[in-house]
Amino acid sequence: MSDSLEKAAAVLNEKLSGGDFDASAKFAIADLGAIVVDASGARISDEETDVTLNADADTFEQILNGDLDPTSAFMAGKLSIDGDMGAAMKLASALA
Repeated sequence: MSDSLEKAAAVLNEKLSGGDFDASAKFAIADLGAIVVDASGARISDEETDVTLNADADTFEQILNGDLDPTSAFMAGKLSIDGDMGAAMKLASALA
């Protein structure tokens, strides 16, 4: 298991604590693995979710740090989304 993924899951749990994200989403990070986010929090997993967000490690890190807005990343082609676009938008709002 990657230290990077463990740290990212911890950051996501902190950002989403007390939030109202009621869907499930997966960040599929190229060459690293996947993190699932749902009502239970964030964890390293590759299970089925409502939406999958695909990005390289650099783009994911920029989104996680707040340096890159997920919507801007999507519009620039740095982030692809498979599945429920509404769930992706809820997640973007929860991370803001």
